[in-house]
Amino acid sequence: MKKLQIRDLILFENTDYLAINKPYGISTLEDRMENTNILAMAKETFPDIQVCHRLDKDTSGILMLAKNPEAYKHLAMQFQRREVDKTYHAVVHGNTSFDHELVDLPLTVKGHGIVKWDVQGGKESTTYFTTLQNFKLCSLIECKPLTGRRHQIRVHLKFITHPILADTMYEGSLLFLSQIKRNYKASQRDEKPMINRMPLHAYSIAFELVDGQSQYIEAPYPKDYEILLRQLNKYASA
Repeated sequence: MKKLQIRDLILFENTDYLAINKPYGISTLEDRMENTNILAMAKETFPDIQVCHRLDKDTSGILMLAKNPEAYKHLAMQFQRREVDKTYHAVVHGNTSFDHELVDLPLTVKGHGIVKWDVQGGKESTTYFTTLQNFKLCSLIECKPLTGRRHQIRVHLKFITHPILADTMYEGSLLFLSQIKRNYKASQRDEKPMINRMPLHAYSIAFELVDGQSQYIEAPYPKDYEILLRQLNKYASA
């Protein structure tokens, strides 16, 4: 099997930046539990590269990297000033009717990396949610975080009682075809889940390049995410 290379993941490249479509299951930075990570992979081809922000190991989608210090500082300042427009897509439990629904809930990291809301001592955390499509038992929603806290989208969705499918850390559970398809005979003991990991995807990003030009980038869904949505559209359209 061919070793995954950073060039296999590139969505956009210029003299200053790389935008990659990060696979699910690979950490952005060094992880003691893994042999590889995105930064180490990128440095094999671009020795001076820096990661401009992070995606959780369990999240797929757009990740920005800078090829030089000036580019890194330029984008880091945009993140700091909340000028970067980030959009995530998530498949969550239950039907929703969000229309730029605001969740403003301070968060704090507890033991074992679990994040909880903490109105008194937590850090400011803000996300907007918009429903894209409803299905039987679940829905596809757009998530726009204004802040970049650890597990922010996941915890905010748990708080509003619509956790992400399969996100067992935050009360999500697996979804099976037998739950949505009529006359499906297999029991859940025998069948595989429709997706066996959390479907949270960094779908798009918009920011300013070093020369002042605006840049917008989208990341295609991973294959298992595409299959999930295809099956939901076929068997569970609301």
